[in-house]
Amino acid sequence: MTPASDANFKHNYQTHLKHLRLKGLQPKTIDAYARAIRRVGAYFDYRIDDLSDAQLTDYFTSVLNEQSWSTIKQDLYGLKFY
Repeated sequence: MTPASDANFKHNYQTHLKHLRLKGLQPKTIDAYARAIRRVGAYFDYRIDDLSDAQLTDYFTSVLNEQSWSTIKQDLYGLKFY
């Protein structure tokens, strides 16, 4: 990860958390979506601002065997709110 991409991810991540709070989501939901963004971010080397459909399909296919369906759904909804 480059320093620029790290700073960009951290800034966008903090903004994402603020938006989730402003939407009135429960703290546990915010925590789950935040974990999802960190998980997806780690997979894509913290460059998640412009992911293609193909990249997302590859991601969800790869984690299908490692994660539960509830975790996969949290990742999906975390990304939808991002």
